Amino acid sequence: MCGRYASARKKHDLLEEFQVELDGDPDKELGPDYNVAPTKNVYAVLSRVPKEAERAVRQLRIVKWGLVPAWAKDPSIGSRMINARIETVAEKPAYRQAFAKRRCLLPADGYFEWMPVAAEGSGKQGKNSGKQGKKKQPYFIHPADGGVLAMAGLYEFWKDPSRADDDPLKWLVTCTVITTDAEDDLGRIHDRMPMMIERERWAEWLDPKLTDTEEASELLVPADPGRLTAVPVSTDVNNVRNNGPELIKPIASEEGSGLF
Repeated sequence: MCGRYASARKKHDLLEEFQVELDGDPDKELGPDYNVAPTKNVYAVLSRVPKEAERAVRQLRIVKWGLVPAWAKDPSIGSRMINARIETVAEKPAYRQAFAKRRCLLPADGYFEWMPVAAEGSGKQGKNSGKQGKKKQPYFIHPADGGVLAMAGLYEFWKDPSRADDDPLKWLVTCTVITTDAEDDLGRIHDRMPMMIERERWAEWLDPKLTDTEEASELLVPADPGRLTAVPVSTDVNNVRNNGPELIKPIASEEGSGLF
């Protein structure tokens, strides 16, 4: 799964990087976040057809991480909907409508995963022999070229029945990250990873006119080998209250350099 990521780029950089035509939240800007956790507000790039417009317009919106289906009774379900598996995203009731009509890109600098490490003395004779301890080493996984990681996502609108129609908080916009099997070296760390969308597929992925889920699925291609790299980082990232660039700084790994 993808349960934590870093997103520190400034808004104007994202507007330029993703060739955004409309800033959906012109009066708001998220600060650099090196420890993005579920239920936090995040940036999402999406395309929608404005009222009385003839074509879709690419925009940058601030949404909440943890998708709340339109049919949900309350938004609390969102904390359990942070990831959508590529294997079932087109069929599951919580995601199938969004997959057909409301796809987005979630900009990130990289994401975090945790790999179990052998307990002290696990290689020796005794009751701990051959067993792994509960300790886990966090890794920061990011594009090897230092570019932006455009994670495949879905977004959804939820209408709060307890609020008046003119209440600006009447509509809640949420998102989820689509995940796939982790292959090659990354699979050593965790068996799942976010699905990336390469730049040449951004327009097709965001196109709201593309409602055929089979065609949309064909745009989801695993990252090429070597496209992402992983470095061990401090366990400070384990605590969501910790935040700052030091969380993505490489450290020495107990297994050696830990770089691959």
